[in-house]
Amino acid sequence: MHIAAVASLILSLVGNPSFDNPVSRDFADTFADPAVIRGLDGYWYSYGTSDPLREGEGRHHRLPIARSSDLVEWTYVGDAFGEGDLPSYADPSTLLWAPDVRYLDGRYVMYFTVTNSASTPHEWDYSIGAATAPTPTGPWTPASEPVVPPRPSGDAYWNTIDPSQFTDVDGKKYLYFGGFFGGVWVTELSADGLQPVGRPAQVAVDNKFEGSYVVRRDGYYYLLASSANCCAGPTTGYSVLAGRATSPLGPFTDREGQPLLASRAGGTPVLAQNGNRWIGTGHHAQLTDLAGQDWMLYHAIDRSDPFLDEPYGVNERPMLLDRLDWIDGWPVVRAGAGPSDRSSERPVTRGHVDERFSGGLSGWRDTGGWAVQEGYVRHTGGEQATLTSRKGLGGDRRAETDLRLAAAHPGAAAGLRAGAATAVVSDSGLTVTAGGARRTVALPGGAATWRNLAVTVKGRTITAEVTSARLGDPQATVSLDSPVPLSGTFGLVAKGTAEFDNAGVARLAKPVTRMAPVPEPGRRLDADEFGTLDRAWRWVREDPAARVAGGALRWPVQDADLVGTGNTASVLVRTPPRGDYIVETKVTLDLGEDTVRNHQQAGLVAYASDDDFARLSQVAIWNTRQVEYGRELPFADRLSYGGNIAGAPARTTWLRLAHHVDRETGEHEFRAGSSRDGRTWTWAGVWTFGKDTSPRIGLVAHGGARPVVEAEFDYVRFYRTR
Repeated sequence: MHIAAVASLILSLVGNPSFDNPVSRDFADTFADPAVIRGLDGYWYSYGTSDPLREGEGRHHRLPIARSSDLVEWTYVGDAFGEGDLPSYADPSTLLWAPDVRYLDGRYVMYFTVTNSASTPHEWDYSIGAATAPTPTGPWTPASEPVVPPRPSGDAYWNTIDPSQFTDVDGKKYLYFGGFFGGVWVTELSADGLQPVGRPAQVAVDNKFEGSYVVRRDGYYYLLASSANCCAGPTTGYSVLAGRATSPLGPFTDREGQPLLASRAGGTPVLAQNGNRWIGTGHHAQLTDLAGQDWMLYHAIDRSDPFLDEPYGVNERPMLLDRLDWIDGWPVVRAGAGPSDRSSERPVTRGHVDERFSGGLSGWRDTGGWAVQEGYVRHTGGEQATLTSRKGLGGDRRAETDLRLAAAHPGAAAGLRAGAATAVVSDSGLTVTAGGARRTVALPGGAATWRNLAVTVKGRTITAEVTSARLGDPQATVSLDSPVPLSGTFGLVAKGTAEFDNAGVARLAKPVTRMAPVPEPGRRLDADEFGTLDRAWRWVREDPAARVAGGALRWPVQDADLVGTGNTASVLVRTPPRGDYIVETKVTLDLGEDTVRNHQQAGLVAYASDDDFARLSQVAIWNTRQVEYGRELPFADRLSYGGNIAGAPARTTWLRLAHHVDRETGEHEFRAGSSRDGRTWTWAGVWTFGKDTSPRIGLVAHGGARPVVEAEFDYVRFYRTR
């Protein structure tokens, strides 16, 4: 058969594995700050921030809810709160933002931002609220008091926003919250998850992060958070960065060891815009599919349609879905390739065995003592029994089920069988047994309420993990190298009274282990080593204070700027080579640390005009020092400006812009990179320029003349991109 015919036959049998972003398009034009959880009914549920869902609708939905069976096709199923359902402590004018939903000890708990409290006259006295429900769609009952009340700071209030809950292996519950003004914090929670315990601890510096999300993997706690601006329309540069720690309380550091709490705060890139239509990629949630592959739900902005209705009103931020890889111990979306327009693969939500127990047990053997009731299967009897699937699956695979021990009984247990191995939960904990080998770890809280048990078989290694809802916070994990092969049948194992639902088996996902290519410099095309000022340079508003001396361009930082309509800053520009190239400079700028000296900076700029540029510079932003990749452009008769974060600067920082012309659109794409040592590079987002523009490359040093500081540029070099 021809290749095309074979491909058509395969697709007709297994279905089309691709899907298009955004996945929220069938029910919403905007669905920002998405949270996700899998319900006990087998469906996935997503929750969004309070906005109108459709263009022209005009009515804010108070935490809208959508449902999906496959994480790709979603249906709107209602709002968490109606007009009269606000928490008692909320002002009637409040907005509800950024929900996070967890299954805790037999009920669903939703955390959310309350923007305005009735207890103070301040308009933005943020707090974190909570509500509980018996199902993922409600009815939601708000707690009588906020989990985290408003936190005053002078005559304002810290950003007590963007909650994210996490349960550790010792059973302790935590809530991460905060962003930008005030930083990101964590507090321990009471057993019911509704009250803070002790004093909160700061885990990420203020004025850089928000939208935190924490997972535990291979002994590390990973704090992922969004950085830069969420909502600047066509210049939104939101992105996701990560740090990790050996404690849920931190300290969190990035891949290079840079602390997230430092003034020069670190952050390993997880997700950034790549030059396609999606910008402002961030505020995410994570999940694991049946095959063991992690996925990220997040919002983004279509740069050609950035606002829901009128320009500079509500930003239109639909929900996207992409694969989340773990490479060399760090999370990264699509191996670093960024957001997709069309994904070539989709989550595995149904497997070779897929049982929701909505009917009888015709697909199972050894059914004595087992009965289907109320949408799940129940085992009764004191002896251990296995309900064996008539379908088997060999090789590397992953199996899971929801389970609970329905009645207290000495020795009661429930779990999964994979060939010669079993993984069961009991009062003793989580136990894996294979060929006479046995290992047990504690399971705080046991399984008196529903838990998810997932078992991975890879070669002769079996790993079992218990979570509440597959969201990256395992409460128990145990691995065992089996002395015997693990091929064979799949079954549910019970001793005593136990209940099971949503049982499935699928081929184990093959992990991606290599990063997507990043720009690499090849042959040198042009350079200025600043023995003198090369004649190729041209000034836009010459600064006579800039001079070449000692083999460097020395330029006192100006009390001027390019952003906005003033355009007072000087720019030293030159025409770059044609085609794909990388331009690099080494700039020393002593901005100190921690003090406020907004917004002194120096660096590179891709410059089409005073109102159409992308500026990559090390900059002082309040108490922080960041490498900002900012974009200004005209949109709807106004100028729009927003930033993307491209690493943590040192006193001396190396900067790169990698230029590429898109063959289909003709657009100029500039990707930003930075380095603290000239060897290890952090690559960030892409800003684009129209095909009819001719951006030049320039240097800038501006943002404020006090305190006096001089930028020192060692060189500017152009390379052909490999």
